[in-house]
Amino acid sequence: MLKIAVILGSTRPGRNGEAVARWVTDIAQKRSDASFELVDIADFNLPLLDEPIPASMGQYSKPHTIAWSEKIASFDGYVFVTPEYNHATSGALKNAIDFLFNEWKDKAAGFVGYGGSGGSRAIENLRLIAGELHMADVRAQVGLSLITDFENYSVFKPGAHQEQSVNTMLDQVIAWSGALKTLR
Repeated sequence: MLKIAVILGSTRPGRNGEAVARWVTDIAQKRSDASFELVDIADFNLPLLDEPIPASMGQYSKPHTIAWSEKIASFDGYVFVTPEYNHATSGALKNAIDFLFNEWKDKAAGFVGYGGSGGSRAIENLRLIAGELHMADVRAQVGLSLITDFENYSVFKPGAHQEQSVNTMLDQVIAWSGALKTLR
């Protein structure tokens, strides 16, 4: 069975992303076509990139990088849950992605963004990064507005239509994850 990670891409105290990532994971776990696991980058305590050798070489020297590598390598695809900060993804998520290279390669990526514009600019930023890392990003994405999907910008209350958006994105992530498995 395919394994898909739902990656919580914020470490900010009081972050909205935790509720969003749990919601995505709950929807995903109702499915029987893959297994899903919530992966919180905060649990890995990754400092600002501190590996002396480029990630593409796969020669990690720090215990936190080795643990992060083992976790990410165990999946066939990813759903990135990202806030939008200043028209981009969070620095914490970018840093976590940059620690690795081959672990991301030939795997599918889907996106759930949240922010003033539904996280669309953060998702576009992640699409550029995914391309460089040889990830196949799927077309369907989920955009959650701080205005319409959150109460007072902080209590997550997604519109009813958003669950279908998550499932459409997951359909594509699963299909591409299966297809890319032959490349790995």
